[in-house]
Amino acid sequence: MNLNNFIQSVIYFAVLLAMVKPLGIYMARIYEGKPAGLNVCFGWLEKLVYRLSGVRPEQGMSWKTYAVAVLLFNILGIVVVYVLQRFQGHFLLNPMSMPKVSPDLAFNTAVSFATNTNWQSYGGETTLSYLTQMLGLTVQNFVSAATGMAILVAVIRGFVQKQIETIGNFWVDLVRSTLYILMPLAIILSLVLVSQGVVQTFKPSAKVTLLEALKDTGGKAITEQEIALGPAASQVAIKQLGTNGGGFFNVNSAHPFENPTPLSNFLEVLAILLIAAALCYTFGYMVRDKRQGWAILVAMLIIFIPCLWFCMHFEQQGNPLLDKLNIDQRSSALQPGGNMEGKEARFGIANSAIWAVATTAASNGSVNSMHDSYMSLGGMIPMWLMQLGEIVFGGVGSGLYGMIAFIIIAVFIAGLMIGRTPEYLGKKIEAYEMKMASLMILIPPILVLIGTAISVIVPAGKNSILNPGPHGFSEILYAFSSASNNNGSAFAGLTTNTFFYNVAQGLAMFFARYWLVIPALAIAGSLSKKKIVPQSQGTLPTHTPLFIIFLVVVVLIVGALTFFPALALGPIVEHLMLRGIS
Repeated sequence: MNLNNFIQSVIYFAVLLAMVKPLGIYMARIYEGKPAGLNVCFGWLEKLVYRLSGVRPEQGMSWKTYAVAVLLFNILGIVVVYVLQRFQGHFLLNPMSMPKVSPDLAFNTAVSFATNTNWQSYGGETTLSYLTQMLGLTVQNFVSAATGMAILVAVIRGFVQKQIETIGNFWVDLVRSTLYILMPLAIILSLVLVSQGVVQTFKPSAKVTLLEALKDTGGKAITEQEIALGPAASQVAIKQLGTNGGGFFNVNSAHPFENPTPLSNFLEVLAILLIAAALCYTFGYMVRDKRQGWAILVAMLIIFIPCLWFCMHFEQQGNPLLDKLNIDQRSSALQPGGNMEGKEARFGIANSAIWAVATTAASNGSVNSMHDSYMSLGGMIPMWLMQLGEIVFGGVGSGLYGMIAFIIIAVFIAGLMIGRTPEYLGKKIEAYEMKMASLMILIPPILVLIGTAISVIVPAGKNSILNPGPHGFSEILYAFSSASNNNGSAFAGLTTNTFFYNVAQGLAMFFARYWLVIPALAIAGSLSKKKIVPQSQGTLPTHTPLFIIFLVVVVLIVGALTFFPALALGPIVEHLMLRGIS
């Protein structure tokens, strides 16, 4: 890592951590119904929403009712987005006359955005109308993120409440997440992005005259270029803040109309981790022990920071095959050095690596460089972060309740080691919570490994591989790691817009999201019914450096043991081949 990479990393973490506490307190006060500025000014709007939708905000829900509400609301979202795609040719705001989307691609995209995955097997500017992008995808960017945040709040109530059957009201949590947190932040960020040059217009694509005429394969002269436009800034803002990641344009945030300046790049990558990091403080604030929130945040950073530096290191080293050709890959005043393939010259290795690690740690999936072009071990880092279960920050809400599942397992193991009934935040962790937490940890790896295994066996899966050998395997492994952990980024080099991959990945995204939601809410319901056990001398402190390290070790052991054989067949063996070791 050179000095430039180090300085940019330090600035990024300094700004991020400075915003954790104020935003965390604000969100906690919103969810607790306390005055927090916006809810005082717009409380009437919140009440109007409840009145128009027939919701009684004071009525709590059991965990099963809460889960049913989540599932029904999200399935409705899938249906709406599917219909919009299938009939977009008949709707307004389609200046480029985009035709209807095929059934399998429409299914994949609808599930993708409703589950907060935002996997894209299409090019946005060449496939979807403005109406579909706004009413379908952007709306899901808000409500899918708000769904994850609502579920987290329900889990937090499980620890806070004592001997209560209900865990809150899903509709209230959803509305407050959207109205007071996501929308204000998205409006502010979108306005700043517009000031930086991100496009926001309903005009059709612009046509410009080429300075030098070209000829197509048939010899016909080409004198004009079509430049795609559209309402991008409003979607870009919430795609980052809500850890959604789906790009308005095909190349996502590597496109100059989505990410035109160094300032827009910094703000967008900051937005990726902002809410997820601040929710750690929200957790500590709401459980009345802020040390617990800081402990979780520190555990995430202990995993995140080394991964970032490893990724930067491998990319800054460059390609050993080019060293053999005596090509200078050293960093200097005249060149960034290292492996610049697939990276924007505007951003370089530092900003590309920060984005790649942040987007895969945070279940975001947006990109400002092509991960497929990373060195084998540099590309393995983003893949492995997803395979940990998207709990190192993770999606807004979903990352933290995923980490809580690991905490429950860590507390249970520690309790067995010292011969005491495990407790966390005054609630006893018993067999039921362990079963639910185990489901949350096991489901994503099962989906990743089964999906990858089937794809490398059946012809429909193998026919989409464009790069043979270990790298082709890595592309499939990355694709299912992304879909089955609701990330959405891709290694590219794999043709996924086929019936097989659209359906297989659509099912992986659906089960990865909702099979985890149900156990998480079951844990919340179980804990909410329990009484709070007073602390004693035998209580395991869960805010100390010792427990933080123990939690990190549990996370790393589960990730390493589960995926090391698969990683050995892909990026690790590719790295050895590049070094001439076979």
